Parts: sequence; structure tokens; C-alpha cells
Amino acid sequence: LKKMREIIGWPEGRGDGIFSPGGAISNMYAMLLARFKMFPEVKEKGMSSVPRLVAFTSEHSHFSIKKGAAALGIGTESVICIKADECGKLIPADLERRILEAKQKGFVPFFVSATAGTTVYGAFDPLIAISDICRKYNVWMHVDVSPETPRNRSNSSRLLKKCYEKRNKRTFLPHKLSFSFFFLIPILIFSLKSSTVYKFSFSFLQMKRSSLQGTIGFEAQIDRCLELSEYLYNKIKDRDGYEMVFDGKPQHTNVCFWYLPPGMRYIEDKEEKKKRLHKVAPVIKARMMEYGTTMVSYQPQGDKVNFFRMVISNPAATFEDIDFLIEEIERLGHDL
Repeated sequence: LKKMREIIGWPEGRGDGIFSPGGAISNMYAMLLARFKMFPEVKEKGMSSVPRLVAFTSEHSHFSIKKGAAALGIGTESVICIKADECGKLIPADLERRILEAKQKGFVPFFVSATAGTTVYGAFDPLIAISDICRKYNVWMHVDVSPETPRNRSNSSRLLKKCYEKRNKRTFLPHKLSFSFFFLIPILIFSLKSSTVYKFSFSFLQMKRSSLQGTIGFEAQIDRCLELSEYLYNKIKDRDGYEMVFDGKPQHTNVCFWYLPPGMRYIEDKEEKKKRLHKVAPVIKARMMEYGTTMVSYQPQGDKVNFFRMVISNPAATFEDIDFLIEEIERLGHDL
């Protein structure tokens, strides 16, 4: 935990942290801390003692943000979803607008959850701009960091350190860094002072496990996954029958794309084409499972019909494996 705090850039690894049994509960813990910081009396007097609280997160963020709000009695309707751009990044101007709207209604903004590597697109919210807004309005900033986030460990450290330097004190909380084994996700907490933020008597299981990887080994594994995802993107971006879900190179290990079978590529009726394309990924995945060769997830997003979402998280995979995946998609979907 101390090493992760040092990587983020916290002086001498200062701060605290725990291992939790998953990312969803880590997000809930972050929301709990933010609420306790602003209204410590809630521990004894409950939600009836505080005004209407509101939290903010991207429309592309993980579902666990709303789940945490429900579990803590804040309510899912108190989680305001902020618009994202075409690449899935939270739009800071919309965040500030919605914070001001909430304040005008008499609500109390207490928590902003940014994401570094969204579930579907693998998008990185603009952390520096979000940090500035949180500092301006004195709102706790939480960063939900996905496992493969650091494309380069030193670059990632600099980015997170900038957020730390800009923070309104005790408002930055990242978790879920790098590969976490035994389903234990770290949640890290920083305070400039001897903190009252974590002086509450909730008992959390603190498990310590050894790993033979070390930070250099973890970095090599992460870089390998990113290399494989970039290879896949470069192979299909201009290949016949493939269309990327959004323009530009993926920021993460998520590669989102459509496969258009030969009989569908020249359909002029856009609505008919969308209707048929929506059925392609589910059929190909079903055939993959039937043949037992490979499996790739798919899903829609907003007004976009079902697309393949290939997330590469196995550093032992090879370029040949990626080539096989492409050929298998074409083999199983050519007659659709």
C-alpha cells in the first residue's frame, strides 16, 4: 500500500489504505469517506441529520457508483450522471454546470467520481480539469482507476501527482491500481493533517499477500497488454469489414469495433443496416462458444448497436493469438 501511494506521488508514501474485496465496494468506501468528511455526525445521527447530498459521475462510469449510493442511503436519484464526449471522456463544463444547478436547488455536492479507464471504452476522464472544479467547489474527488491504467508508470505517476498537487486537501482518492490478486482491491486515502477522515471504528480486513512481480514486473505486464491491444487496433482499423466504434486510438486495453459481414457492407438503408448489425456480434459470440475456440464480449452503448469489446488483460497472449481472433471472427460471421 505504501509503495502504491509513493507511485501516485504522495510525499514519502504518506496516507493510509486498505484492501477491499472488489472495485464496487471500494467505490462505496470512497463515497462513505466523502460523506463522513463533510458530515461526521452522520455516523451517529444518520442521514436525517444532513441535507440532501448529491454525487457526480460520468454517464460511462461503473454501475457501482449508483449501487454505493443506494447502499449508503443516499439514493440513486442523488447520483447525477455527467455527459461524456464521443470517446467516452467526462465533459468538465457539464460537470461544473450540474454542480451549480444542484447548489441552486439547495442540494450539497459532496462527491465527484472520475474514471481512469472506463469499463466499456477504456476512456480516461480529464483528471486535472476535474480536480480544478472539485477544488473550486470544495468537493471530494475520487478516481476509479482500472487495473491496467498505467501505460507508462512514470507518466501515470506524474498525472496523478498533478491531481494531488491541485487537490483541495483530502479530496483525492484513487484505488484499484495495477493487477490485484486474490480479489483484493486497494483503496488509498491521503490527508495533510493527522486525519479525522479515517478516525472511525469500522473494522476492515487487512490482508497482506506477497508477490514475486515487483513494480517493474507489473509494469512489464501492463505494457504488454497495451502493446497487444494496440496491435489489434492497427490490424483492424483499415481492414475490410471492420469499423471502429469511435475515432482515434484506444486509450486503454479496450478495443471496441463492429464486424460487418460481406453481405451487409453495402446496404444503403442506414436503419436496416443498424438493425441487422445489432444481431451480428451476439451470433458470432454464440458460435465462438459452440466451437470453443475463443470468446469476446459485446454490448451496445447509448445509440450504438451491439459491438465487440475486446479487453486484453492476459500478458501471456501473443500476436498470433490476436491474428487468430480476427480470422475466427471472419470465419464465424462471413455468412451473416
